[in-house]
Amino acid sequence: MTGSTDRKLAELRMRLRTAQEPGGAQAAAKRDAKGVPSARSRVLALLDPGSFLEIGALVRTPGDPNALYSDGVVTGYGTIAGRPVGVFSHDQTVFGGSVGEMFGRKVAKLMEWCARSACPIIGINDSGGARIQDAATSLAWYAELGYRHEMLSGLVPQISLIVGKCAGGAVYSPIQTDLIVAVRDQGYMFVTGPDIIKDITGEIITFNELGGADAQARYGNIHQVVESEAAAFQYVRDFLAFLPSNCFDEAPIVNPGLEPDITSHDLELDTIVPDADNTAYDMHEILLRIFDDGDFLEVGGQAGLAIITGYARVDGHPVGVIANQPMHMSGAIDNEASDKAARFVRFCHALNTPLVFVVDTPGFLPGAEQEKSGIIKRGGRFLFAVGEADVPKVTVTVRKSYGGAHAVMGSKQLAADLNYAWPTAQIAVIGAEGAAHLLVKRFPDPAAPEVQKIKADFIAGYKATMATPWIAAERGYIDAVIQPHETRLLLRKSLKLLRDKQNYGRVLRKTGLTPI
Repeated sequence: MTGSTDRKLAELRMRLRTAQEPGGAQAAAKRDAKGVPSARSRVLALLDPGSFLEIGALVRTPGDPNALYSDGVVTGYGTIAGRPVGVFSHDQTVFGGSVGEMFGRKVAKLMEWCARSACPIIGINDSGGARIQDAATSLAWYAELGYRHEMLSGLVPQISLIVGKCAGGAVYSPIQTDLIVAVRDQGYMFVTGPDIIKDITGEIITFNELGGADAQARYGNIHQVVESEAAAFQYVRDFLAFLPSNCFDEAPIVNPGLEPDITSHDLELDTIVPDADNTAYDMHEILLRIFDDGDFLEVGGQAGLAIITGYARVDGHPVGVIANQPMHMSGAIDNEASDKAARFVRFCHALNTPLVFVVDTPGFLPGAEQEKSGIIKRGGRFLFAVGEADVPKVTVTVRKSYGGAHAVMGSKQLAADLNYAWPTAQIAVIGAEGAAHLLVKRFPDPAAPEVQKIKADFIAGYKATMATPWIAAERGYIDAVIQPHETRLLLRKSLKLLRDKQNYGRVLRKTGLTPI
C-alpha cells in the first residue's frame, strides 16, 4: 500500500510540475528569452505574498491525449491588502493564450465565484484572441464570458491589465471592465491586426499606431498607461484601496482626523486662481490642497483632458473627483471629456462612492466637429449620469461655470447636496466676451472705436454684476460663498453630514435609458 501511495504521490508531483510550464521547456525558454514573465509569476507579483490559491491547474481538454494543462489560462483566488480578489492570467506558451473551451470554463467559474463572494476580479491579458481550431466553441465562450461581465457589472470592481497582445475577440472582455491598465510598448489592443487590415483595405498602419497603449488611451479605451508590469500591479493595488469590494460593502478608511485645523497649504488656496479670468492654471494645484495628504489617484489621464477624474480621500473616506482643467482648452468640455466623466460618475454611483465636483469651465466646446461627433448626446450622457447618481454630491465652483456645463458639473438642479462657491466664481449663461459679441454684432460697424468702447464697458459691467457668485447665492443655487482656504475642512464637514444620506422619492422603474 505504501508503494502504491508513493507512486500516486509521484504521479501527482509530475503532473503539477508539468502544469507549471504546460507549454514545455522550449516554449518557456522562448518566453524567457523575450523577458516575458510567466502567467503565474504575474499573479504572484500582483497579490499579497503567499495568498494565491490556484484553481484548475490540471484542467485540460477532455479526450485529447495531447491537450496541455491549464488550457492557456491560470485562475485562482488571493488577497490584495488582505481583501479577497479573483484573478486570471493568460499563458502565452499555451496556444498563444487564446480562448478555448476549458479556458472559457475556468474563467467563467472564477467569475461566478467572484459574484457569489462579492469580490473584485482582475484579468491579466496577453492573448492572441479566439482559438481558431476550436471554431464556434471559442466564439461561444467569448459570449459566455461577456454575459458574466454584465452579471458582475456594478456589483464588484472589474479590472483588466494589458501586458501583451489583446487581439480580436479578446478585447471584448477587458472593454467591459471598469479599469484598464496597459504597459507602454508592451500592451496592445485591437480588433483586427495590421496585416489583416492591409490585406482587406490596403491601409498600412503599425502596431503602435493601431493598438498601442498610448493610442488606445487617447481613444478612451485604456484608463492608465504605465511603464512596467510592476507599475501596473501597483496602480491596481492603489485603485482598489479607494474602493469597496462590492456595492454592499464600505471602502477602506485611511488616517481619518488628520490636520483638523487650517494649514499653510490651505492658505495657499487663496492665491491660486489668477486675477485675469482668461489666465490658465493647473487644477491639480487645487486638488492637492483640498483632499487628505495631497493624495490623488488620477484615472483616464490621457483622454478627455479638459476634465480630470480620479480618487482622493476626505477625512479618511474615499471620494470620486470630477474637476475641470483650465490648462486644456480653458476647461471647455468636449466629447471625450463628456464620455470620460459620465463613465466615471456611473462607476462611483454603482459602488456608493461620494462625488466632489471642482468647477472651472467656460462651457461645452463649440464647433462643427464637436456637433458631428455627437456633443449633444454625449453631453447628455454626462448629464444623465450626474442626475442618476444618488451618492453624496458636493460641488465647489472656483471660477467659471457657464451654460450647460454649469448644469452637468454638479449643479443643485441635478441633485447635488451641497454647493459652494469661491468669491472668484463666475456663474452665468455665457461669458462676458461671448455676451459682448452678441451685443456688438447688432451694430453696422462692430469694429468702430465707439462700438469697441461700448463693448469694453459692457464686459466690465457684466463681470462686475452678472458673472459673479452673488446672484446664484441670492436664489439659493449656491449654499454658501466661502473663502478658498476653508474648502478642505468644509468638505470634511459636509461629507460627514451626508454619510448616512438616504434617497426617497425615486420613481420605481426597471432602468433609465441613457442617451446613446
